[in-house]
Amino acid sequence: MADLLVIGLGYVGLPLAQAAIRAGLSVAGLDVDEATVSGLNTGTSHVDDLGDDEIKEMLEAGFYATRDAAAIGDANTIVICVPTPLSPDGGPDLEAVVNAAHSISDKLSTGTLVVLESTTYPGTTEEVLQPILEQSGLRVGIDFSLAFSPERIDPGNPLYGITNTPKIVGGATKSCTDRAATFYGRLVQTVVRAKGTREAEMAKLLENTYRHVNIALVNEMAQFSKALDIDIWNVIECASSKPFGFQAFRPGPGVGGHCIPIDPNYLSHTVKSRLGHPFRFVELAQEINAGMPAYVGARIQDLLNEIGKPVKGARVLLLGVTYKADIADARESPARPLAAILRSKGARVEYHDPLVSRWSFDDTVLESVVDLMEAICASDITVLLQAHRGYDLASIAAEAPLLFDTRGITNAPDPHRL
Repeated sequence: MADLLVIGLGYVGLPLAQAAIRAGLSVAGLDVDEATVSGLNTGTSHVDDLGDDEIKEMLEAGFYATRDAAAIGDANTIVICVPTPLSPDGGPDLEAVVNAAHSISDKLSTGTLVVLESTTYPGTTEEVLQPILEQSGLRVGIDFSLAFSPERIDPGNPLYGITNTPKIVGGATKSCTDRAATFYGRLVQTVVRAKGTREAEMAKLLENTYRHVNIALVNEMAQFSKALDIDIWNVIECASSKPFGFQAFRPGPGVGGHCIPIDPNYLSHTVKSRLGHPFRFVELAQEINAGMPAYVGARIQDLLNEIGKPVKGARVLLLGVTYKADIADARESPARPLAAILRSKGARVEYHDPLVSRWSFDDTVLESVVDLMEAICASDITVLLQAHRGYDLASIAAEAPLLFDTRGITNAPDPHRL
């Protein structure tokens, strides 16, 4: 009998399994992907925040991964950490959650705690998950416990992980909240009790909508600041000197990853489908942030024009194609639409990323350039998209014939910044 079964062994589920093992719990993992399961069982990690040595440490502590749903019946606590991508209509695609729920329902036993961590719209836990689980004949709050606890993983963050990031829990009943709080209290330093599952679900969406909207704000300010000959980076630095009432957000070439471009749309879709009116902040933020690759492409074309070089035939080198610095995850990266835009204008697009050896956009597959400095010197323009720690920014700024810094981080004598 395992203390915990984690369903979905990605960037959320695997660190949770590790934290539970380190807290002394017996843990198993269930995943539908054969390569993921076989890789983990042979000590190979597929997520940025865990190395192979850490997976081997987990295996030595008794962890195992499986594709066999029979493991569900042998767990005291089951945590669902499956993906919830956007569906074609803009809401969350709950297929993986629904499939997990049916698998659990078939083998659910009295006394089990079931927790959903996958990000979704408010109401999912009780409106979608609960009815499926109760097909087992067991009742929430009486025979088993049900709760929602939003994942708060920040891949690549060296300061905050599962154990020292407060964990929100909201149960379908007070007893469910108590049970979930007791479970997570064994893994993390601080547990925050939400009023219920909907409040816990909404808290996650508020966090990411807050970031989405504020990133859009500075992205739009960056565009008109450039037109007004104002240094937006200096503006942000000055505003940051205020010790209260201000939090710095910085512009960039767009937003990417598994949260910011996706999660706020769950809420927008829910508001529109249930209340009949738009969530205007989210829709405007999405429009601005989604438009940043096109703005960056136009700036690149303008910079090339200033040196008498048409974008058609120009050699453009993109540095850092992941959605975030110092991780290998390129999901929803703004580098992809930017590369497609440049290619449509006739540019010769190349890239370098120390964490991504092969990268694709549209129907094009590229290999990372081997000699970075040689490629920089040979390019008509170098575009810094992600400032990975492995980059020598001073050397890049010194050697690039033309550098466009979308992160405002290099110290070139005459920097071209977003």
